[in-house]
Amino acid sequence: MTRRIPFSVVTKPTGAACNLDCQYCFFLSKELLYDAGAQTMSEGTLDRYVEAFLESSPDGEVTMLWQGGEPTLRGLGFFEHLMELCERYRRPAQRVRHALQTNGTLVTEEWARFFADHGFLVGVSIDGPAPLHDAYRVNRGGRGTHAMVVRGWEKLVRAGVEANILCTVNAANEEHGSLVYRYFRDELGARYLQFIPIVERVRAADLAQAERGWRSGTSALLYRQDGDCVTSRSTSPSGYGRFLCEVFDEWVRSDVGEVFIQDVDSTLAAMFGSASVCVHARTCGVNMAMEFNGDVYACDHWVEPDWLVGSIYSSSFADLASSPRMGDFARLKPDVDAQCRACPHLRLCWGGCPKDRFVRRGDGAHNYLCEGYRAFYEHATPVLRAIGMLIAAGRPASDIMDPAVAVSLGVCLPSPASSPAKSASIAGVRS
Repeated sequence: MTRRIPFSVVTKPTGAACNLDCQYCFFLSKELLYDAGAQTMSEGTLDRYVEAFLESSPDGEVTMLWQGGEPTLRGLGFFEHLMELCERYRRPAQRVRHALQTNGTLVTEEWARFFADHGFLVGVSIDGPAPLHDAYRVNRGGRGTHAMVVRGWEKLVRAGVEANILCTVNAANEEHGSLVYRYFRDELGARYLQFIPIVERVRAADLAQAERGWRSGTSALLYRQDGDCVTSRSTSPSGYGRFLCEVFDEWVRSDVGEVFIQDVDSTLAAMFGSASVCVHARTCGVNMAMEFNGDVYACDHWVEPDWLVGSIYSSSFADLASSPRMGDFARLKPDVDAQCRACPHLRLCWGGCPKDRFVRRGDGAHNYLCEGYRAFYEHATPVLRAIGMLIAAGRPASDIMDPAVAVSLGVCLPSPASSPAKSASIAGVRS
């Protein structure tokens, strides 16, 4: 009988191929890993993947994750065939769900109907209002893509697709947390938000080349988790912390129970001993990434030769997830330095993702984003602790928005002027 252990797979049906040229997208460089003109998943590899994934997955609900590059470039027919294969290979007790991350520019009414009909969770990448989004999320001609993305988002909403927003925090928008949050809530009607920090790590010798971008047509530089410099597009640790604090203050004043923010949910879960995001979990090492040809890597952020684990053509996912190489990868996470071990917030982030631990301090490498994490945790945890008390007492978390309730629990709600830093004008941001 096939062993079934917890694992997930981020699958890339178009490899690194994308119709955009977002300047901070390190994954564009991953096409250098393979000497193949068209790096798209064949139907044979799709068949093998679905069979292998479902064979190694437990009964109950299982989720297939589709990313890129831009996965919709593979075409609607490919995903229609995926639906047929899932029905062919799933066991009677398995329920297969799908989550797809897209830049939104290729979403048509037909795509939106397909996602709605098959219950896809669709994440759309948007970095805020047009001047902020268009600073780095551009097409191959260097023009902003905001209008195209919003059109795709609106098609998904009209079709009733379960959709959320993934927003990167970068040098262009890090000082505008309140503005970005309100834009997503009020203009786009979004209720599920993820904020992902951009940290483009690079060696000093490669920094100038990396500043030109990651598409291999202009730069033959393969992105690796190596070096102790970052590009000018990267968020700063302090800016990242301010951004999260501003978002938190907007949320806690009026949107608890209505808007859901991954960073907040994960922090609250971690306070109860179970972080919901691998970045802030105590351990990692079961979240693999699969390229277009069936090669499996240790993680979506570590798709590079040193962390190639194997192939679905020679191993089951259960064997890949429990392989010695994945064991080596899992041991990166708990290897934190003395400063981390002494930190009062250790149990909330466990040193963050190992990919960001490149600041040399004392006995080891410290997380580049530590200052931002610390600022957010010190700002948010008193209120989150009070929310936890409400939940434990059987009351809704939204009760915290009542100032009298907040005071009775020993906290004060932030006023519009009390955030660590308020969003400045976005005038002058490059569009």
